[in-house]
Amino acid sequence: MTAAKTSIKWGCVAIDCPQPWELARFYGELLGWQPHEDDKPDDDWVTLVNPGSGADIAFQRDPEFRPPTWPSPERAQMLHLDFEVSDIEAEHERVLALGARLLDDKPTSFRVYADPAGHPFCLCAC
Repeated sequence: MTAAKTSIKWGCVAIDCPQPWELARFYGELLGWQPHEDDKPDDDWVTLVNPGSGADIAFQRDPEFRPPTWPSPERAQMLHLDFEVSDIEAEHERVLALGARLLDDKPTSFRVYADPAGHPFCLCAC
């Protein structure tokens, strides 16, 4: 497939959650990214700025948010984030200390976690 020329640029991934600032803080610590300079703790939309000029991660307040029940399909996940790591054991301990919850450690090349709001994400040593 040949990519068509377009003026569209991917800007961010937006994640619904009950507390945007808190979830941005979790992922900011995980990645070493900072919130946009204009964002404040009580904002309904908080953006973590990708320092590598790639897509940002934004967090949008949803007071009705209910986390996915992965792996149960009762409330399916809509997407999940994968993070490549060179030392899965060290990063495992770090994400748990930041507030993540381990969901699955059976695969040998990746582990599945839930962030503090309940969204699944993976650490991948692939």
